[in-house]
Amino acid sequence: MAFSINDIFQFLTPKDKKFFPLFEQATSNLVELAHALNEVVNAPKEKRDEYFKKIDQLEVAIDELVHKTNIELSRNFLTPFDREDIHSLIKSIDDVTDFLHGSASRMKMYQVEKITKSIRKLTEINLEACLLIQRAITDLKEHNNLQRITVSCKKIAKLESKADVVFDNAVMDIFENETDAIKIIKYKEVLTALEDASDKCKDVANVLETIVVKYS
Repeated sequence: MAFSINDIFQFLTPKDKKFFPLFEQATSNLVELAHALNEVVNAPKEKRDEYFKKIDQLEVAIDELVHKTNIELSRNFLTPFDREDIHSLIKSIDDVTDFLHGSASRMKMYQVEKITKSIRKLTEINLEACLLIQRAITDLKEHNNLQRITVSCKKIAKLESKADVVFDNAVMDIFENETDAIKIIKYKEVLTALEDASDKCKDVANVLETIVVKYS
């Protein structure tokens, strides 16, 4: 009996005890980090530090999971899908983490007191995109609805486009209405990190779509 690549993928995926648990832990931590960042921009100034600490801890935890994934790649011959795609997927998740963490670090370092509507909106967009990434990883593990992964990826792409519009309008508003040069620099740095995070979410979606195309 001849087996297709899809049959082989279905055969291997349920038995994977190494890579998918790492992906699930990484995306779970990513969503938790995105939630914490959303709390930062909605919390009173005096309560932000506890969320900043949580974001720092989650960023370290995700870095450790990336390291473990790379170690498993070096140790295991059989993988649930292409080794290059495993590396690209965990790296792209780590990239999202880095920019979300970077935006939080800038808020803390620059002591940004007033959180603008644009910062809140970009944070919400990133949280929504991270939730879609988590859902797509679950669907990929179960391998029961690859079409749903494609739908999630398209939604992430739309969110990235939405983030671009929010960012452009926010920067335009800053230069038109803010006269303090230091504040302009602070807000632009935070907005840029948040917008870059949405770009990285789209990169995750691109990797997921590549995997779906190969194995559908």
